[in-house]
Amino acid sequence: MKNLTTNLRKLFNQTAILKHFVAMILSSKNQHFAILKYSNLFVLVLFLSTKSYAQYTISGKILDAESNKPLAGANVVLVNAVRGTQSNAQGFFTLKNVKKGTYTLKVSYVGYEKNIQVIDLQKDVTFDFKLNKSTFAADEVVVNGTRANAKSAIAFTDVSKEDIQKQNLGQDIPQLLNFTPSLVSTSDAGAGVGYTGVRIRGTDATRINVTINGIPVNDAESQGTFWVNTPDLASSVSSIQVQRGVGTSTNGAGAFGASINISTNEFRKQAYAEINSAYGSFNTLKNTILVGSGLVNDKFTFDARLSKVTSDGYVDRASADLKSFYLSGAYFGKKSFVRLNVFSGKEKTYQAWEGVSEATLPINRTFNLYTYPNQTDNYQQDHYQLLSSHTLSNAWTFNLNFHYTYGRGYYEQFKEQDKFSKYGLPNVILGTDTVKKTDLVRRKWLDNDFYGTTFSFDYQGSKKLKANIGGGLNQYEGRHYGEIIWAQYASTSKLGDRYYNGTAQKTDFNIYGKVFCQLSKKVNAFADLQVRTVNYEIKGTDDNLLNIGQKVDYQFFNPKFGVSYQIASNASAYASYSVGNKEPNRSDFVDNVGATPKSEKLNDFEAGYKVQKGKAAFALNGYFMNYNNQLVLTGKLNDVGSPIRVNVPESYRLGLEVEAGIQVNKTLKINANATLSENKIKNFTESIYNYDNETQVALPTLSKTDIAFSPNVIVGSQILFTPAKGLELGLLSKYVGKQYLDNTANENRKLDAYFTNDFRAIYTIKGKTLREVNFTFLVNNLFNTLYESNGYTYSYISEGTVYTENFYYPQAGTNVMAGISLKF
Repeated sequence: MKNLTTNLRKLFNQTAILKHFVAMILSSKNQHFAILKYSNLFVLVLFLSTKSYAQYTISGKILDAESNKPLAGANVVLVNAVRGTQSNAQGFFTLKNVKKGTYTLKVSYVGYEKNIQVIDLQKDVTFDFKLNKSTFAADEVVVNGTRANAKSAIAFTDVSKEDIQKQNLGQDIPQLLNFTPSLVSTSDAGAGVGYTGVRIRGTDATRINVTINGIPVNDAESQGTFWVNTPDLASSVSSIQVQRGVGTSTNGAGAFGASINISTNEFRKQAYAEINSAYGSFNTLKNTILVGSGLVNDKFTFDARLSKVTSDGYVDRASADLKSFYLSGAYFGKKSFVRLNVFSGKEKTYQAWEGVSEATLPINRTFNLYTYPNQTDNYQQDHYQLLSSHTLSNAWTFNLNFHYTYGRGYYEQFKEQDKFSKYGLPNVILGTDTVKKTDLVRRKWLDNDFYGTTFSFDYQGSKKLKANIGGGLNQYEGRHYGEIIWAQYASTSKLGDRYYNGTAQKTDFNIYGKVFCQLSKKVNAFADLQVRTVNYEIKGTDDNLLNIGQKVDYQFFNPKFGVSYQIASNASAYASYSVGNKEPNRSDFVDNVGATPKSEKLNDFEAGYKVQKGKAAFALNGYFMNYNNQLVLTGKLNDVGSPIRVNVPESYRLGLEVEAGIQVNKTLKINANATLSENKIKNFTESIYNYDNETQVALPTLSKTDIAFSPNVIVGSQILFTPAKGLELGLLSKYVGKQYLDNTANENRKLDAYFTNDFRAIYTIKGKTLREVNFTFLVNNLFNTLYESNGYTYSYISEGTVYTENFYYPQAGTNVMAGISLKF
């Protein structure tokens, strides 16, 4: 323990970034953060002061059962303790200082059957595990090419199915991931159902790469991910990996802050059925049915899910009516695996895009400007995935996948006294009167197809070398148009005529190669090289009747390098350098007609340290993300509620992520994480509109301002207590520091810091006929904190005076959910 403390002290003394942030913490005057400061220092003290009560060693070797060759990088986990390691280049693993007792030891390796043993540890033990290759494990192989591992030298968090299901009472995936490091979630309706969003390290959804089973999910044009289009996806998820920073090469839009890799594929040998229901505040109701055939004729499995989620929302009229299904069938041959996934989501969500004005917020936090009964967003998205994995030899596996997504829908709006000229229509003549304006109802449509293929060759034959060669070719075709479906005064337009009509076509091709090389017993290096080309063409007019025709081509080279060093069997360090390039999205072109936005470039430096001691674990990751021409939010919104962005030449994010966990005893477990960061634009010029002469006015340039929506402090913790068999009580806490609504660092345009606490109780009963019954009770925002997690701002000049208007998205106070799960 003395050596561990000495090593950590050296690390603190040698890390300039850490010194800077420790000083920032200790000088903090924020009352909420003071509470967190001491509570999380408590977790750290627990970690550092844990006595060396562990007494025994578990060691062994992991081999391929057929060839008897060692398997390097196999995962070895003590399921009921905060312990884990990986086998080295010779297949050996060691877990030292384990306290005597009964443990479940799980050994896993991608593409092989898991080996699970229960150990009654009373002395040092040695095991040799021989793992069998199996096409039943091919689901893992399909997503392996885009996932990180312990030797990838990047920051990532794996979220298991069990952890997801603990929170899965109807809220969307951003809410379920809320307690992972550096992540901030938000909800337009304030209750986590409907339109929800996520930021990681301060970056928004347009630069967070999302894949489902390795298939890109981000909308090709906006580059965001709309979770409302895949309601209750969490009920079909088998695992999620959140990578922070550039991460590994993947398919789809470039990752400029993070990647979220979702897997829905799971092999279940036995037949099963589940019924999950939950009900709570704001009439939030979730019903889910899942069934599966288990393994049929040793070759086939079939799985299905049907879900419905409804909610009135916290904000007035911000209701959501969400339906979805998931179907999956798989074939497992001796050397080949094929799975067909078909899933769909249909949503009808009442709009709460406008937020609540700063003046209204203290009076009526749930105010919604919209009152028209059908002011709704309506969209359906169908996904088809054909996934396959083929064993070519003992060393090579080939994965080939095809996908198609069809999306279509509209949002409907009532517009009061809109000018005919805005719709390209002539005024109406009534006798001697000229009518220039009319009340009307319009629909803005998006109809699109997205299809393509992804592939990878995986090499895992050598104990010192692992490699992947992969890529993807994807095509997007989009159609944007608007219709007037009702008007108080009819002009020359016929109902159903399109007053604007635009098309888009985007081709995205990438190819990458990854190599992991064991240079010595302690040193592993990786190289990851990706070439990506993007061809994007838009034609026609937008909703302002402007010609938006543009065609752009991009060629990007994204290299990544890293090295990891095994300091001891329970401690390792790593460092990496990665480059990411990214094209602008559709709105960047449309909102800046005549001023083509530039592509962005990110140089990402990461370095970290991980250690496990007894039943405690600690991880430290520092990052420096240096941007060229980053597209940053101005704080303004366009007419469909999307943020408007502009390029800034130089900006950066400098941060430190800390994670700690400790199994204090058999009944108490504590996990905590914190992100301390500095997010700056070196020079920013604010431009505002002058209504007096209809010109843009550039204000004096600001130096080293904060990037919008980038809190300097994010802290999360989970205290889990199991006082009796089958019962788990949890206190889940989250602190998010203040965030500015634009890039001016103006204290009058910000979201205040907030500190929320949730209480969760889960009681599990296991039986024979009814395999498992789970009762879940969740109290969100236990202490009724009034806070806003998102917003926007805009400034303008009128009659010689500068005005600023701020709008906020308030989140619900104390609210509850209760759920029951029946597993057969």
